Amino acid sequence: MNVSAYPLESDAATAVAAADQTRRLSLRLRVSLVLTGLAAAFVLTGAALWIRDARVAIAEEITAANRVATQWLTVSAQGTAAGDPAWTEARLIAHLNAVGRIRAHQLEARGADGKLLYRSPPSAYKAGRDAPGWFFDWLKPELPALSLQAGQLSLSLQPDASRSVLDLWDDLTAAATRALLALVGLFVGCWFAIDRALKPLGTVMAALERTGDGNFDTRLPVDGPIELAHLAEAFNAMALRLDRAVAENVRLSQEQAMARTITERLEADRKAIARDLHDELGQSITAVAALAGAIVQRTTDNPSIRQSAEVIRDVTSRMQGDVRALLTRLRPPRSGPQETLDDAVRSYLAAWSQRHSDIELSAELFAGPSPLPDDVTLTALRVVQESCTNIVRHALASKARIRLLREGDALTVEVGDNGRGIMPAPGQAGFGLTGMRERVTELGGSLDISSPSAGGTRIRARLPVTQPAAPAEHTSAPSTETAAS
Repeated sequence: MNVSAYPLESDAATAVAAADQTRRLSLRLRVSLVLTGLAAAFVLTGAALWIRDARVAIAEEITAANRVATQWLTVSAQGTAAGDPAWTEARLIAHLNAVGRIRAHQLEARGADGKLLYRSPPSAYKAGRDAPGWFFDWLKPELPALSLQAGQLSLSLQPDASRSVLDLWDDLTAAATRALLALVGLFVGCWFAIDRALKPLGTVMAALERTGDGNFDTRLPVDGPIELAHLAEAFNAMALRLDRAVAENVRLSQEQAMARTITERLEADRKAIARDLHDELGQSITAVAALAGAIVQRTTDNPSIRQSAEVIRDVTSRMQGDVRALLTRLRPPRSGPQETLDDAVRSYLAAWSQRHSDIELSAELFAGPSPLPDDVTLTALRVVQESCTNIVRHALASKARIRLLREGDALTVEVGDNGRGIMPAPGQAGFGLTGMRERVTELGGSLDISSPSAGGTRIRARLPVTQPAAPAEHTSAPSTETAAS
């Protein structure tokens, strides 16, 4: 049962969408309907004024005819009532028959017994036709019927505006037909005129679709009406900006991809070199040290050979220490739940301090108790390693200070010394500083190299922590480690 409900819901959604589409009228249809509606309103207003004037004219016409007929019939009735031999009842009936229909009136004569003796003939004008009853009742003038007594005869004169109202109905019907045809013509003319005026919008829609498909080189012609020209200019400017932005994004993406490729290749080379050092050179040094030790044990009676073997053993011991130091620099920190940036830097600085005991080293490591993203940890460690290498090679310093500080979503790495100071000019930095800056920039960070007024060099890198670290159960107290020679 539940499965069969899905088609019903889909059909209902389709019906609603179709209804919404039906209610959304096109612009040309809306404008055509509005213009036609305004014209129809003017036509109806004119028709209402015309009918009002025609109603007044009909009333005036019927009233004037009624006055004439009333005067003539009153004179005739008075003559008959006075017993004038010239106006006997028979002669009056004969006279009425001779006169026939009185304009816009209906005349009846009845005897003393109420028998109809005479009724005026119907009008021959548009005989057999009448205006609709509702139209006649709306426009007929309200004039009372005239009743006269001519001797034994009862005369009744009733105003009849049916022919005038019929004329107005015929005129109104013909005018309405012509107006309807004119409105239809106006609607059709507006439809085609607006359709022709909006025809360039099809080109605009096609250009928008092409731009939406990624063809940002699409341009519109700026000729035609001034409104469409302005629209084309705005579209062309937008497309130009999009084209430039896409080109810039492509360039940046290519540069970032190249930088990532170079970084990955460098890391792979570092790992390969570290592996070769450990597997090949390390094993060879260990073998030499073992042979030197064996010679020392077997030449107790030969001091010169024993002394040479001890020298070889001491040299190999120092070589093993140097290889371990190189492996520490070459291999990135381990990524695991127990490894933090503070641990990695602390391990590196311990080995570095043993090799360079003449430099007083202080470290303030506040990167936090939780592991950071691997790329942030690796970049921060490389900044510390390269900075410490530069201190040994170039600074001639007696003191060095390493500081890590995690502040919200940013990590600050600062390395300073009291040496002679370096301020490389733009474009003249060594490969180490250039690689350091590229690493930091790739992560969206900033690198600042300065020489404080007190002397020495300060390298400060600020790295965004893009991945939030896991929350710690407690906050460890800041610790300061100092390694002195």
